[in-house]
Amino acid sequence: MTLVDIGANLTHASFRADLDAVLARARDAAVRTIVVSGTTVEESRRAAALAEAHPDLLYATAGVHPHHARECDEQTIPRLRALAAHPRVVAIGECGLDFNRNYSPHPDQELWFEAQLDLACELGKPLFLHSRDAHPRFAEVLRTRRDRLPSAVAHCFTGAEDELRAYLDLGLYIGITGWICDERRGRHLLQLVRQIPGDRLLIETDSPYLTPRDLRPQPRARRNEPAFLPHILRTIARALDRPADEVGADTARNARMLFGFA
Repeated sequence: MTLVDIGANLTHASFRADLDAVLARARDAAVRTIVVSGTTVEESRRAAALAEAHPDLLYATAGVHPHHARECDEQTIPRLRALAAHPRVVAIGECGLDFNRNYSPHPDQELWFEAQLDLACELGKPLFLHSRDAHPRFAEVLRTRRDRLPSAVAHCFTGAEDELRAYLDLGLYIGITGWICDERRGRHLLQLVRQIPGDRLLIETDSPYLTPRDLRPQPRARRNEPAFLPHILRTIARALDRPADEVGADTARNARMLFGFA
């Protein structure tokens, strides 16, 4: 089995001391490709450098997360455009809207979300999208560019059925994380995942966040890592009543189709 983790924050400080061991465990767990998320211009630079240093395993995205929208300025888009030219950068993002934490004002979030959408449209680059408690506004913004929107994934989907239907209608891929393993908050995803067409489903860890709640034993400091992707896959496969290796192969093929890597 060959798996693709489409979203892991490997530039996070919690990985600095043992990243090589983390990557080795991922390989041992059949995770053959990991996309490292960029969340600020600087973190996107680090993600690209990390991918360049591990070309057998890593790719990267380049973008600004809505939490950091208030930090953007007139140099943000030119810098992201330059990073997008890096051969290991496969998408623009992580970008979108987050009305849960509101670390940046809504007008700033929308301004820089739209700017990154326009950059992706200009470059024809896939989008790595974030939405939390921002439906339906998130979908409304995407619809304004529907005719020229490149391929895109709704990363870390945790929403309700109406949100899922809106994203599928927009042609988005859907990324499922260890949230589906949480019997308190993610139970609804066990049903909703059945509504995701087989050619739109993607899997991810969002490491070091969203450690599967039912993983035993729990890792130290509850740090998630790409090696736990098979655990998430097995939960999804049970919900779909399909063999895990088949679902894994489908999601890996979908990731290659979305991001354009070999």
